[in-house]
Amino acid sequence: MGKTRMILVGAGKIGEAIVTLLEETGDYEITVVDQDEACLRAFAAAGFATHACSLRTVDELAPLLGGQDVVISACPYHLTPLIARAARERGVHYFDLTEDVESTRVVKRLAEGAATAFVPQCGLAPGFISIAAHGATRGFDSLRDVRMRVGALPIYPSNALKYNLTWSTDGLINEYCNPCEAIVDGTLREVAALEDTEEFSLDGVTYEAFNTSGGLGTLCESLAGRVENLDYKTVRYPGHRDIVKILIRDLRLGQHRNILKGVFEAAIPMTTQDVVLVFVTVTGQKAGRLTQETFVRKIYGRRVNGKLFSAIQLTTAAGVCAMVDLMATGQIPDRGFVRQEEISLEAFLGNRFGRHYGTDEGARSEITRLHSERRIAA
Repeated sequence: MGKTRMILVGAGKIGEAIVTLLEETGDYEITVVDQDEACLRAFAAAGFATHACSLRTVDELAPLLGGQDVVISACPYHLTPLIARAARERGVHYFDLTEDVESTRVVKRLAEGAATAFVPQCGLAPGFISIAAHGATRGFDSLRDVRMRVGALPIYPSNALKYNLTWSTDGLINEYCNPCEAIVDGTLREVAALEDTEEFSLDGVTYEAFNTSGGLGTLCESLAGRVENLDYKTVRYPGHRDIVKILIRDLRLGQHRNILKGVFEAAIPMTTQDVVLVFVTVTGQKAGRLTQETFVRKIYGRRVNGKLFSAIQLTTAAGVCAMVDLMATGQIPDRGFVRQEEISLEAFLGNRFGRHYGTDEGARSEITRLHSERRIAA
């Protein structure tokens, strides 16, 4: 079997991780496209084909997709419709990482009657969290509650927000400002971001969680009529939500997102020393008894092919790489709109890229090592 020919649109940090993971296999022929020629130079120096493209029109991008098998969008969510339309025009399989609900609806419409696959929301949340949650529901006769919690957190928080930037600032603000979907008492509802705060503990660490937009992906549609309550919340250290709510609501920066982005990027440093927390709890009837089952992962950054990637880079890149790889090997549909939850948890974790999500045993070992390092440093 020949190599899969692939266009990656987006030469940022996530794009770098995607290319590194795929290159290691030798099974993918990758071309990188971006607006920023300076970003492309590092990929060209590493031997990849590159194209500079303003990404303003479908007519400009579509010719670059000729002869390709797959296009991955690792761009900000507002470019999702343009890249998806170019994929439809050229008959190329389409994958993205967007958390934006409206952009995903555009992709869904474009997928109608398509001869190729359109697979949006392939990152962590939305993405893997839907696969994990849907997998956790298997074996239940009826479902009462499905609770999905995800956080990308600094290992060593040092500011009042107890947070460092670990991924797209635009995506972060989108999650904090846009309405959220949930199923409450069997009814699909829209709930406000930054509300319904709760606290929980895991491995002796206390966290808070609150509503944010986009993390459910298409799971509300998939579980409609089957679950009484379904929700998604972002995990942070306690106190984060109150400060963010002051900025977004009280100071009304949610209505001035460019200013909010400037504040975040000027004041909150990036970090590669992060941890991704995935926490899913399912409650329902199983074998005649009310039963609760929990799926937990803690993933830390690590080196891949000699490069150090943060946990959020690794999990996001591994998510989309696994989906592309599963389609290339005939394990997911190759046409139409494909939901994340259509993929079995076993198939995902068994994939060579999905393995980066690790196991409970591996997570506990990594937690012990990092806690030891913190004690020595102290």
